[in-house]
Amino acid sequence: MTIHHLALRTDWDNAQTTGEYRISTLGRTLDEEGFIHCSRDHTQLRTVHTTYYTGVTQPLIILDIDTTGLDIRTENGYPHLYGPLPVTAVTATHPYKP
Repeated sequence: MTIHHLALRTDWDNAQTTGEYRISTLGRTLDEEGFIHCSRDHTQLRTVHTTYYTGVTQPLIILDIDTTGLDIRTENGYPHLYGPLPVTAVTATHPYKP
């Protein structure tokens, strides 16, 4: 199964050096939130963008995530990743275009 995460390009670039991505959503880390917010489809991504990212001027990207072996739980209709996201679980990245 594939899910998605909306990320700042700089946060994803930083994850490339550490081997894992640890941002929950804009301005919140995995440690602060307890999980990483994800989306099951592009409709949910647009809702996340509208809710949290409309004022962001930095480049945004979509991370496509293979959920195999990851602790994913669906809460309020959204998938949440409990634990860091290994960069190896990201199968593709795409620029986000609202």
